[in-house]
Amino acid sequence: MFVRRPSLILPLLALPALIGCGNEKAAPPPLPPIGEAAMKAVIDKPGVNRERLARAVDALFSRDETSETRAVVVVRNGKVVAERYGPGYHENTRFVSWSMAKTVTAVMIGMLAADGRLRLDEGVPIPAWQRPGDPRGEITLRHLLQMRSGLKHLETSDPPYEADTVRMLFLDGRDNMAAYAEAQPLEAEPGKTWEYSSATTVILADLAARALTQSQDPAERARVVSDYLKTRIFEPLGMKSMVPEFDQAGTLIGGSLIHGTARDWARFGEFLREGGAIRGAQLVPSAWIDFMTEPSPGNKGYGGQTWLNRPQPDAPPLWQGLSPGTFSMNGHLGQFVVVSRTNAVTVVRLGKTNDGLNDPVRAGIVQIIKLFPSEGVK
Repeated sequence: MFVRRPSLILPLLALPALIGCGNEKAAPPPLPPIGEAAMKAVIDKPGVNRERLARAVDALFSRDETSETRAVVVVRNGKVVAERYGPGYHENTRFVSWSMAKTVTAVMIGMLAADGRLRLDEGVPIPAWQRPGDPRGEITLRHLLQMRSGLKHLETSDPPYEADTVRMLFLDGRDNMAAYAEAQPLEAEPGKTWEYSSATTVILADLAARALTQSQDPAERARVVSDYLKTRIFEPLGMKSMVPEFDQAGTLIGGSLIHGTARDWARFGEFLREGGAIRGAQLVPSAWIDFMTEPSPGNKGYGGQTWLNRPQPDAPPLWQGLSPGTFSMNGHLGQFVVVSRTNAVTVVRLGKTNDGLNDPVRAGIVQIIKLFPSEGVK
């Protein structure tokens, strides 16, 4: 007798669907509603998804690991597309530069070199170094700009008061910072080693004053440098808020203390992104900006008083995920002006985050910049 068996075809046909149901990934949870303040910080048409940009900026303010952010400005192709401030701060607040000032000092030196007042590869006119037999006479302007002077400068220490930076700014060197910095002996042959040093930038600021006046009067030294910064950089760029500080000897504290609004720091970043030009006018030779943003011997992650997005001797690039052509002005406690020529973006982040804890802040800045498409510029 013939017995009809149940067909196996239908269960087999259903098997892939059953397997698929078991392997389906759960949909990501919806993002929490975004606050009104976050959306108001971004213009209506920023050139990218407005909500994504608002969330990326908001992350720098709302997350514990990126606190304390006090100001963020995002500029795309010269246009402010996002701007936000923390409680107690606003568009007219002047923020201290800390080491972001070094890049301003370097631009001033470039202008003086273009004027023929300083020379990049000659010994610098510091009288104490010009005495016969003084090996410091071999230090050039290029060495100073690239942090390769060979001078014995201790940037940080434990305890902090033993560092040359602290002694120069706040203790025994504070009244004449250049004299303190220039009195230090060599610990290496000039040009052979790289060592980050705020004292080196004060020497550059002293050279600027010497190039502009023969006067030793502190008030006159401060006046001529302040006027030069104002007429050659700040006024042409519309940086009306800028206030540079000087020591008792009339030397610009060019490695640490220039004050300005977040918008004005963004203007300076855009000026660098445009190769030293503003509205088609070349204020400093583009070759000088190239020099400032090209790897220096001893540290490919540093140029001329400017940080580059390349590996440090003992650390990865600062702005991982962005083009190697990205560069930045970095200051104590998490002050950053980050310039991406590839994305045609400048991001300013100002605040107070302890040194050594800035990885989340840098990652947040990278996230903002990566929202903008590449324009093919390295």
